[in-house]
Amino acid sequence: MKLFGLSLLILPLSSMAIDAGPSSAQQQETEGWLVLQSRNQAASKTPQTASAAEREEAMQRWLKKYRYEIPDLYDPDAGGKIEISK
Repeated sequence: MKLFGLSLLILPLSSMAIDAGPSSAQQQETEGWLVLQSRNQAASKTPQTASAAEREEAMQRWLKKYRYEIPDLYDPDAGGKIEISK
């Protein structure tokens, strides 16, 4: 029983590994960009800054999300009834 349980735990790990081998040019390009990004090798020397007006506009867009109530559509107790006809 323990062996069976252990094998069930290990089973998903085999699907997580990517097979080694040739990949498409697009895949290699994507992996190259991801490596540059993760290692911060292609970062701009000029820091990106936002003006006070831009920061305020972004804050207002973020706060706007909280002005509205959750619609009744999402009420779990307001569900309908499903009828299956034969």
